[in-house]
Amino acid sequence: MTISCVAPHTHGKTSVDRIFGASEAAQKRIKEIGADAVTNATIGAIMDDDEKFAVLPTVSKVFRSLEDGQYFRYAPIMGLPEFLDLVQDACFGESRPEGYTAALATAGGTGAIHHSIWNYTEVGDQVITAEWYWGAYNTICRDMDRELVTYPMLTPDDKYFNLPALTETVHKVLARQDRVLVIINTPAHNPTGFSLTPEDVENVLNMLKEELKGTNKTATLCLDVAYIDYAGEREEVRKIFKKLSNLPKNIFGLVAYSMSKSFTMYGERCGALLGVTSDKEQIQQFLDVNKNTGRSTWSNINRGAMETLQIIYKDPELLDKVQQERAYYYKMVQARGDLFTKEAKECGLNIVPYISGFFLSIPAKDSMKVCEKLHEVNVFCVPLAAGVRVALCGISLNKVKGLAAKIKAAMDAVGE
Repeated sequence: MTISCVAPHTHGKTSVDRIFGASEAAQKRIKEIGADAVTNATIGAIMDDDEKFAVLPTVSKVFRSLEDGQYFRYAPIMGLPEFLDLVQDACFGESRPEGYTAALATAGGTGAIHHSIWNYTEVGDQVITAEWYWGAYNTICRDMDRELVTYPMLTPDDKYFNLPALTETVHKVLARQDRVLVIINTPAHNPTGFSLTPEDVENVLNMLKEELKGTNKTATLCLDVAYIDYAGEREEVRKIFKKLSNLPKNIFGLVAYSMSKSFTMYGERCGALLGVTSDKEQIQQFLDVNKNTGRSTWSNINRGAMETLQIIYKDPELLDKVQQERAYYYKMVQARGDLFTKEAKECGLNIVPYISGFFLSIPAKDSMKVCEKLHEVNVFCVPLAAGVRVALCGISLNKVKGLAAKIKAAMDAVGE
């Protein structure tokens, strides 16, 4: 008889992270044959074209200038008060939605997703996202005894956001439960680089209104915007937020914001969950329940990262420098994406439409076989349920050259 001291609800909950697993395999090969001979397209952090870890210089300078108290003192559970105002400016830009908005500090964008799932669904509920998704969504759902269900992200011609498929999925989920949470990662979607237009977001909200009509059920739309500052022109990509204006009371808007990407502060684990509603009582409820969950989960968030955002967003000169630095790295990563898509077309490699961002993806029935074949030519990508993810942010332009052809050859070799 097997004896186990862990609680029954934990049985079977193991985390096999394919991203970090692929990265470890790449690092092992690098130790064996050297970095120049290995293409490590696994981790979502920017490397420059010399494959050195990239940090926004102004962010680094401000962070290193903090006094001891700004690093080491406890922060309030919700986050520093000034941070909670300024992070909304950082996220929304000129497109802050009309209505009531509020924010609380979270442990990166992951923490924002964690709170969204915990506080806007019940145990046993289904949570909706696209079939191409960041693996942590499923890990968090499983840990909380929720079920992640997916829909085809693109129309059959692979050109447009697949609203009919999402509509069908929402309809089915609302037939079994009283609320629905839809998570949409946009713009610069992880793992494909696809983005919804403002009209797409408006259509999603109109669909939710229609599906809720004549019922007492509710819907929450969570926009995961972790990559927004590397998605295109700063204010243009933020126009999606205006679509959250004047929501009906039975639809709540959430936005998961990450300093990991926008400030290249990956290891500082700081982000924010923003709430949007037309109902004053609901925005207070948003603050109350998420404060409670924050206290019971991580107590409070990294003070130094919040101080850094405050200093930068209160100083127009510093902010301008940071925006220029973001634009520089956006163009660097975009050049890699443009080259890959060009060469993919030339060699006949089918990819998910890439618009911008850290990643792009190639559909595959057996992504693990494809990735294992790529290891033979010292190329390391991430195998996902729907295909192969390539982290453009982490490989030099020189290594992007010819990469599409290598992936096409690997796919042909395994019968894809």
